[in-house]
Formats: sequence, structure tokens, C-alpha cells
Amino acid sequence: MSVPLYEFHCRDCGSFDRSYSMAEVPAAADCPDCAGESRRHMGGAFVRPGSAAARLIDATTRTASEPAVVAAPAGRGGAPVTRNPLHRKLPRP
Repeated sequence: MSVPLYEFHCRDCGSFDRSYSMAEVPAAADCPDCAGESRRHMGGAFVRPGSAAARLIDATTRTASEPAVVAAPAGRGGAPVTRNPLHRKLPRP
């Protein structure tokens, strides 16, 4: 039984390949040269590096461990949320 070969890229050492079963392939692996964490690359047949699809995949993957931080809840920029004068009479928390 053969397992697929996956490409990983280390920022310092470059690319290397590892074999994993499809059910167990990690998003990152240790570099065999420097032992640093290396991210898995998508194959060229699926996504071109630097393309909009590749940027979307990277951004989506990154949000799992690095969520975006917001300064304030949406809609609280000083402008009223509603212009209906009857809403001003409603109780506020």
C-alpha cells in the first residue's frame, strides 16, 4: 500500500517531502535539517503560489491559530445605529 508524498517548506532550509496517509497528514512538520516548523505546501496542480486562492487558503488556515483582534464591536463608531426617534425611548442595558 502506498501513501501520498506531501511537500513542506522551511523558511530557512527550503522544501522537503514526507509521506503520510491521507487521514494523518499534518499542516506542519519538523524540518529534517534545522528541526524548525515547516508548513505544508499545496501542490501546483491545485493552487498556484501567490494566487488569490493560495492567499485565501493561507489566511483561513492562519485564523485558526491567530484570530484577528478587533478594537470595538461593529457599529459602535459613534454614529447612531438607528434613526427612528421611537427607539431612543427603549430601555438600554
